[in-house]
Amino acid sequence: MSTNSNFKLTYSTMFNPPEVMHTRFSDAVTQVKAHLGREHAMIINGKDVFAAEKFEDRTPIDTSVVLGVFQKGIPADAAAALAAARKAWPGWKNTPWQKRVEYIRKAADLMDQRIYEIGAVMSMEVGKNRMESLGDVAETADLFRYPCEQMEEHDGYVVKMKADPLVGLTSTNLSVLRPYGVWLVISPFNFPGALTGGPTAAALVAGNTVVFKPATDTPWVPRLIAECLRDAGVPDGVFNYVTGPGSTLGQALIDSPGVDGVTFTGSLDVGMRIFRDFAQGRYVRPAILELGGKNPAIVSKHANLDDAVLGIMRSAFGLQGQKCSACSRVFVEESVYDALAERLVALTEEIKIGDPLERDVYMGPVVNKGAYQDFQDYCREAQEAGAKFLTGGKVLTEGAYAKGYFCTPTILADLPESHRLWKHEMFEPIIAIAPVKDLQEAMHRANDVDYGLTAGFYGTPEEVEWFFDKIEAGVTYANRPQGVTTGAWPGYQPFGGWKGSGASGKNSGGVYYLPLYMHEQIRTLVAKPGA
Repeated sequence: MSTNSNFKLTYSTMFNPPEVMHTRFSDAVTQVKAHLGREHAMIINGKDVFAAEKFEDRTPIDTSVVLGVFQKGIPADAAAALAAARKAWPGWKNTPWQKRVEYIRKAADLMDQRIYEIGAVMSMEVGKNRMESLGDVAETADLFRYPCEQMEEHDGYVVKMKADPLVGLTSTNLSVLRPYGVWLVISPFNFPGALTGGPTAAALVAGNTVVFKPATDTPWVPRLIAECLRDAGVPDGVFNYVTGPGSTLGQALIDSPGVDGVTFTGSLDVGMRIFRDFAQGRYVRPAILELGGKNPAIVSKHANLDDAVLGIMRSAFGLQGQKCSACSRVFVEESVYDALAERLVALTEEIKIGDPLERDVYMGPVVNKGAYQDFQDYCREAQEAGAKFLTGGKVLTEGAYAKGYFCTPTILADLPESHRLWKHEMFEPIIAIAPVKDLQEAMHRANDVDYGLTAGFYGTPEEVEWFFDKIEAGVTYANRPQGVTTGAWPGYQPFGGWKGSGASGKNSGGVYYLPLYMHEQIRTLVAKPGA
């Protein structure tokens, strides 16, 4: 999304936006607040569908405020959505890919037009600050456009192969990528735009139809994305939006033989359970999984400490640490450890915590009561293990914080090397830092986890090359003050992980992602000369 010819909003540029963006965001907040508490339907076969039971979507900023009322879908709704997607699939797959691209680009344009409304809702629903919310929406639009560009660049993924060396006959061999059928997309709470849009757009451009289920904490933003698709003219049944508990509605979708492929973003435990359940079908079906991280930063004694401190702070405490890409472990060569720790604490204590709708607030609340309690439990566990709290470790409960889930950004030192919190994904505004005798020790500890999503480094050009070669992660950054482990963007830094962080080995928003939503068919035609 661009506000003028000189500024494009990304996670790297969002720290110095034009003033007009703040003005328009504030106006959108006023407009959205005038319509809180309304009921929102599911969308199945292009129609609004209501369930017998409902659930309230409350803001973590002030839990007395009901953002909207949503449908508690049941397995029958899952079956209806899958049936609609199956019925729509023949027409959608036979729609020329150029026309499918046209639909998806129109939806992206609508997101650009509605970015401030969607961003305001996201800030209220997730607790993201205003620039991160706008960034999420802008990224969603770009994630819609990127597979369109890839489809065009590869001319629909039809490739002429070598001809068989036949005598007296001619042979034509074509490699054609074709859609699977009905695709299930399950998104998490933290990026309800981008992690809805990325897999949905890829699946649709490829010619699949989609059934989509958002996280129960954040159903409103995905509903607005669904409306962009509907308003763009995407035919009925091609995209279906259902809401409800993962344990019932979500499980019914996973268990259905009517699903031909699934994309899930969330925790390793839930992802592995989905992977195993999905494997119980009659045959192997593709499962694209992005499953969290325990992302390290390594700081060399030769590093620019100002850049390192800024990048670590932004990646550790942006969105309250509730990113699978958040920096949660920092390994620093001994000679610069004290200096870095001192600067990091000072910068962290400058963070303003509060209502993320306000322009000068960097940290809003964590997403729900469970996350709020987890923060307290992790802090207690670290304290009992003898860790030193350089800053933070508290929840805020007075005044404007009284009805929300506000936690302080927390830096732990002296956490025993054997402690489980060095390897456990917390999804909280908590980082642990430790001195290391050399970079080899840092790399060993950085790689000694089940995850391999993102990683960052600060040091010399020679050290950077060593880091890129040795680190076990799918997205890597060096000497980046905008964020040491965060800030991927489609077409710039495709996002995906290794080991327990991902299942496909191909990163979303990159050149290898779209083909995951298609399987290959080889077409051989043999003919006699002149026939």
